[in-house]
Amino acid sequence: MTSLTIPGLLHTAARDHGDRPFLRIGDTVRTYRQTREAAATMAGALAARGCRPGDRIAAMTGNRVELVDLFLGAAWLGAELVPLNTGLRGSGLRNVLDQARPAHLLAEDETAERLRAAGYRGTLWLAGADDVPRPGHGPALPAAPVRPGDTACVLFTSGTTGTSRGVRCPHAQFVWWGRNVSGALRLTADDVLYTCLPLFHTNALNALAQAMTVGAAYTLAPRFSASRYWTEAAGAGATVVYLLGAMVPMLLAQPPGPHDRAHRAVRGLSPATPAHAWQPFRERFGVTLIDGFGSTETNLVIGTTPEEQRPGCIGTLRDGFDARVVDELLTPVPDGTPGELLVRSHRPYAFATGYLGEPAEPADAWRRTGDRVVREPDGWFRFVDRIKDVIRRRGENISSCEVETVVRSHPAVADAAVFPVPSELAEDEVMVAVLPRAGSTLDPADLIRHCELELPPFAAPRYVDILRELPLTETGKVRKAALRRRGVTETTWDRVTAEAGPPMR
Repeated sequence: MTSLTIPGLLHTAARDHGDRPFLRIGDTVRTYRQTREAAATMAGALAARGCRPGDRIAAMTGNRVELVDLFLGAAWLGAELVPLNTGLRGSGLRNVLDQARPAHLLAEDETAERLRAAGYRGTLWLAGADDVPRPGHGPALPAAPVRPGDTACVLFTSGTTGTSRGVRCPHAQFVWWGRNVSGALRLTADDVLYTCLPLFHTNALNALAQAMTVGAAYTLAPRFSASRYWTEAAGAGATVVYLLGAMVPMLLAQPPGPHDRAHRAVRGLSPATPAHAWQPFRERFGVTLIDGFGSTETNLVIGTTPEEQRPGCIGTLRDGFDARVVDELLTPVPDGTPGELLVRSHRPYAFATGYLGEPAEPADAWRRTGDRVVREPDGWFRFVDRIKDVIRRRGENISSCEVETVVRSHPAVADAAVFPVPSELAEDEVMVAVLPRAGSTLDPADLIRHCELELPPFAAPRYVDILRELPLTETGKVRKAALRRRGVTETTWDRVTAEAGPPMR
């Protein structure tokens, strides 16, 4: 059993840290040894229900122990887990199902209804039901002979110019995530890792690998609540927390109180932390934030550590990786010059192997990131913006192409352009400029209701501008840069203001 697989990582952790606490989710508390046994018997339960090595097993649930059991049990069996964003619906959900084509699927009551409406006709297990596969309901199987490059998970991420694509994440990628991030965070077996980020993203999944790498405990909360965050982290005994950049200003915006310091957390992984928020966060909450660059397709290529900090920078190059900054012709640019970040790994299968339906990418190939950065002369990297047409809102990557497709399907819309505008939370808000059909009257509120039927809540536009014409290039493409410069105006419809209603008198 190679150590560069999820079963190998769990087996080694159970051998070295057997009776230490590992997993805490709700009322479920397990040691490392119990977790290894749970993975082996979960694999047996899956096999008894017709799952085979290489099968894709999807899940569309919130953060619950059944999803962790499915992740570890599928990896032990040699199957592939496909965790789906619980906000997906309509055409977006149909798209990911068409790509993944899972043979089996774990859902909750509400998501099951949407899955059936989207056309899913495979085996459907309802979380909490008596017949759902679970640890102890099958024989303990030996770990499948999976290889480091075999796919462990298919994680969907928004495409930069098209629809969402399924990323093939191999076993070894999670192991390297565990080693790289645990090193950057200076994790030890005495740490308690606390996350409320969703398990359909790589962040919460690879935190499991970080815990297994050092023998730490891992606590998973259902969801993020700014008002309850520190109370819940304190209740978990957290020493390390996991945040996204937009969560930092949200926590700082909460009224100060005794809970601000009534916890044990001292370090936090927080990619894309706004530079102006880093020091106030540390002073108020006593938590040092560690930044870095990594994506579903890559790994922690660039990052900071508790000892090496420069607010506003994503860090320096980590061991085992290369990075370069290039222009439009992929020619390296001088230090201090903005350009696209390209990355490469020297470690076997530390990066994803490609996308569903596409050939595997060479392990040593340079990968384009679509992010514009600056490399300073002393080796520190600073993030500038995203080159490709992707919007990031509330920690989610949103394909403007997908949103435009839904907006254009409204009967009163002739054309539309979706783009980001600044948010109060240091990320993006979704704005759409709409060209109505001739003779039609377009109600912005009705347009948003239309979008909410087909898009997850985080992707539905906040701002709507109804224009007589869209600015076009000579070749007929919308000049989104001009729309971004124009931004929110006095005539822009704002969903937040509209939902709040008229002021009280």
